[in-house]
Amino acid sequence: MVLESFASPEPGERLAPLGASSLKLTREGDVSIVEFTNRKILDEVNIMEIGDQLSALVQAAMRPKIIICFQGVDHLSSAALGVFITISSKVKARDGQLRLCSINPQIYEVFLITKLNKMFRIYPTIKESLESLKAPSGG
Repeated sequence: MVLESFASPEPGERLAPLGASSLKLTREGDVSIVEFTNRKILDEVNIMEIGDQLSALVQAAMRPKIIICFQGVDHLSSAALGVFITISSKVKARDGQLRLCSINPQIYEVFLITKLNKMFRIYPTIKESLESLKAPSGG
């Protein structure tokens, strides 16, 4: 389990990628911002690793607030979409909040076709995602 890899850094501190990880974590207050280090999220082993790391991040917080940023991601497999659906369910089960952002138009079209845009709160930028999480209503 990679739980220790996601130990809470100081606010604004950026953690280096985890070993051979495809994820980079930054903290802004009580919000975890996850970014991908690969342009393509297609490989099954890589997708399983991403799922494990995101699950550990969710479990590490009482009420997780997570932003997953897709900046620079060009390709996404259906298995990866399944991981994000699972993570969304885990976040909701812990009374947390999940935001997705910076999804390129081709990938966003997949979200539209599959109607996943209705399941996820999607924002153009990290900044807008953060603002939605800091809003009094929790957005």
